[in-house]
Amino acid sequence: MKIEYQNLNLMLQKFKANPYKIYPVLTPHTGYIKEFKVKEGDTVRGPSGKWLEKPGSPLFVLEREKNQKIIRAKINGIVQNLRTDLLNKFVEAEETILEIKHPLSQKEIISEILLSALYIIKAPETARYILSPALASRLEKQGLGKVKVKKGEEVLIMTFMKRETPIYFSEDGNFVLYYIYFTPFQLVERDQPLLGFCQEENLPYLQKIIERIKEEWSDF
Repeated sequence: MKIEYQNLNLMLQKFKANPYKIYPVLTPHTGYIKEFKVKEGDTVRGPSGKWLEKPGSPLFVLEREKNQKIIRAKINGIVQNLRTDLLNKFVEAEETILEIKHPLSQKEIISEILLSALYIIKAPETARYILSPALASRLEKQGLGKVKVKKGEEVLIMTFMKRETPIYFSEDGNFVLYYIYFTPFQLVERDQPLLGFCQEENLPYLQKIIERIKEEWSDF
């Protein structure tokens, strides 16, 4: 399948007009909203540090069975649509409490563009993932955009509950590993992207649009 450069260019223009992504913040379980730690329009930060050891900004307190849990930001941005009407109210699991309006960086714009252009392997379960040893070895020697993969080849290992499960590449055709969306051994939620593969014939089109992003896009 040939990538249409015009379609990718249109996507880039939309990002330029609105360079943000909205991240809803949901309750992880049922409980009572006991306190809000932020106000509408506040700037918050996600985890930081080399190993993300510094927690994100506190957002609100969720209480269940007299146990209080501080829900924190997972990404940088500005608080919007804060549900102050839920203070001291009971909420179900996965209730949206607020949104974080996140300014997209150059790297994130590239990541979003590639989600539409590449064949993506997503996380089948919430778990930790690593590249298969064979793929990791070839990647170290050859680099992204040069490592070819074949149908039936093991590309990932999912680690969950002390079990390791291989994940195989399932597409026909000439593909190369082009983008890695995850950090090895960090928890990845179900359905989040892990790897992006590009058909060899499409490499020039992708490189063209990425060069444009690097030339024209400035980080905040």
